[in-house]
Amino acid sequence: MTVARHYVMHAKDADGAALDNALRAIADAVRPLPGCEGVEMLRDLANERRFIFIERWTDVDAHKAAGALLDKSVIKAMMAALDGPPEGAYLDYLLR
Repeated sequence: MTVARHYVMHAKDADGAALDNALRAIADAVRPLPGCEGVEMLRDLANERRFIFIERWTDVDAHKAAGALLDKSVIKAMMAALDGPPEGAYLDYLLR
C-alpha cells in the first residue's frame, strides 16, 4: 500500500529561491532511499512563497526508517529557508 507524506511549507524570502533549492536537494537525497516511490514538488501559483512537497512511500515505516539515512545537511538548509515549521501529514491514496 503506497502512502504519501505531504508537507506544506512557506519560504522566508520573497521569491522562495532558497527553499526551492533546498527542496530540490532533499528530493535528490530522498529518491534513492529504500521504500521511496517518488517525490513531487509544487509551488502555489498565487503565492510563490508556498510550497507543497509530496513523498510517496511503500508504507509509513519505510518513511520513518529513511529519516535515519537522510543526510542531515539537506534538512538543515531547508530549515534555514523556512518561515516557520512545515505542516505535514501521512495520506492514503484513494484514487490514482
